[in-house]
Amino acid sequence: MTIIETDIPQVSEPNSFGLQNGRPAPVRSKRMLEPCWAESDVMDLVCSQVLAVTHDVKTFVFTTPERRPFDFEAGQFITIRVEIDGELMTRCYTIASPPTRPDRLAITVKRVPDGVVSNWLHDNLEPGTWISMHAPAGAFVLPEEDAPKYLFLSAGSGITPVLSMTRTLYDLGSEADILFVHSARTPADIIYRGELEAMARLMPNLRVVEICEGDAPTERWMGLQGRISKPVLEILAPDLNERETFICGPAGYMASAKSLLEELGYDMEKYHEESFDFGAPAVPAPTAAPPVEQDSEDEAAAGFSVEFARTGRMITCGPDETLLEAAIAAGMRPMSACGQGMCGTCKVSMLSGEVDMKHNGGIRPKEIANNKVLMCCSKPLGDIQLDC
Repeated sequence: MTIIETDIPQVSEPNSFGLQNGRPAPVRSKRMLEPCWAESDVMDLVCSQVLAVTHDVKTFVFTTPERRPFDFEAGQFITIRVEIDGELMTRCYTIASPPTRPDRLAITVKRVPDGVVSNWLHDNLEPGTWISMHAPAGAFVLPEEDAPKYLFLSAGSGITPVLSMTRTLYDLGSEADILFVHSARTPADIIYRGELEAMARLMPNLRVVEICEGDAPTERWMGLQGRISKPVLEILAPDLNERETFICGPAGYMASAKSLLEELGYDMEKYHEESFDFGAPAVPAPTAAPPVEQDSEDEAAAGFSVEFARTGRMITCGPDETLLEAAIAAGMRPMSACGQGMCGTCKVSMLSGEVDMKHNGGIRPKEIANNKVLMCCSKPLGDIQLDC
């Protein structure tokens, strides 16, 4: 049976049958299967469905042949790895599906101008295609205990993490008061408009408000027009300070919305934001490689040696420099994406040494216990040996 994502809310998933050599495979109890990424940080998943959501947005659904369950939290993201024109590229995408439907994992991707990976996905990824993914990561998640009231603010494709949260709360029958305010250019650009409105009809404690900048070619917009503003927030959420706020969208939108909340005297301790576009890692451009050995006490005092065990390469990393910065400055090209300790792309095993690592959710506690580190946010406290 193929799992199909539709605009009609689902309370639970149907029984799962994988296909092996064109024949139905026997159903296996989820208790008999280890969750995805239980043994490895990276897994190969197969695309089981591609769904056109709007004129420039598609949802890609992934499964494993044996229907292993996906274990993640609503709001987290995965990092995909694809080879394009001979170059391995990584990108982070928020998981749009809810963890309450563990037999599948879906990402919703907008085609953007000059978006190398997003355009490749739109043009090449189809059912049956295999793709590598890093384990889910990120701290932009719902609280452990359900908040009494939520405010979800999103714009464009930034809807995906709060969509996953809303689907989760819907599936769990949450009694929390949920106000979901989404901004789009036109009604034709509202992602999963039908599903959101259907959930709001079936869930009395969910209000969905859509704001559009203008009309679509085929539809005149009769709802709120323009952009999110102070008067709009005051009318929609007179109880603003009672709500836990989660926001995601383009950088300009989030900066504006955050400023509005501050002007309204909102308690920013209850404010949570996520950027769905990490941009380029904040690392220096490659330069000529420095000497591979420290030849004097002065050089040793200026930094620590970092040995890459598999290649035998050795570089120097300053005490205030991250491992990733030092590697790139030495002319190396380690795999990396966000540069902020979020995506997990630069995760490596540390064979010896000690680092000061300040991450943002891109590595799990059990991985840290197994001596894994994120190069982008780890500074050496002594000489280091890495398994790469």
